[in-house]
Amino acid sequence: MINGVQINPLKQIPDERGKVMHMMKAEDAVFSSFGEIYFSRVYPGAVKAWHLHDRMTINYAVPHGKIKLVLFDDRADSSTKGEIQEIFLGEDNYQLVTIPPFVWNGFKGIGTETALVANCASIPHDPNEITRLDPDDCFIPYNWELKNR
Repeated sequence: MINGVQINPLKQIPDERGKVMHMMKAEDAVFSSFGEIYFSRVYPGAVKAWHLHDRMTINYAVPHGKIKLVLFDDRADSSTKGEIQEIFLGEDNYQLVTIPPFVWNGFKGIGTETALVANCASIPHDPNEITRLDPDDCFIPYNWELKNR
């Protein structure tokens, strides 16, 4: 697990009408500040990667569909520098993943449905604090193709 990344199971409350899916409360230990909440749709097989934030803490949850979230630690002072972490998220593995600044991340839609990724970000979007790389950039040693292990 990459240093500073936190994964917490999220509560779902089902009944005969549907369900409530919790994501984050102000009193949660991982909550630092509120910047904005936004949603990203990702189609099956589509990759949205790579990006890194200088100041933003990301809080991802996937209430619909499934994704493979991939993290890469390039922080010089980190005990997990050079490590890659894969996390599979969706309704059947409903969790909150908190990613600190300076950790590269991206995700791929998996399964057959469009996924909905929610982010409760610690600051509002600021294009000056984000760095992006192409999903296939060799700087990050990761292959997004399906792995038949």
